[in-house]
Amino acid sequence: MESSITRSLDDDGSAVVSVVGEIDFSNADELAGCIRDAVDEWSAAVVRVDLRAASFIDSTGLGALIEGYRAATAAEARFLVVNPSPSFRRVLDVTGLCDFFGLGEVVAAEPTQATGA
Repeated sequence: MESSITRSLDDDGSAVVSVVGEIDFSNADELAGCIRDAVDEWSAAVVRVDLRAASFIDSTGLGALIEGYRAATAAEARFLVVNPSPSFRRVLDVTGLCDFFGLGEVVAAEPTQATGA
């Protein structure tokens, strides 16, 4: 599967790194470099990594996100991972990375109420 990693500066001044496809050993360095470049070039107060179109992540991909987190926090920028799929979210929960990446605690679905008597 091919992947694409792009970066842009949002209208609000946030740096956005978007991933399409897989994040694995073949492009983890590219992802980390793209995040570092966004931090260095734009000095944004917020760096968002958008995983909306990402289809897979392995341990090297998680390492790239951690490296991006370190680069952003070293520059005193807030680092956020946004739009993870439910499976990505579970991986981040299990590894304890949700809080680092601005995802906080998992919010349980509202209980449904039974109808009828």
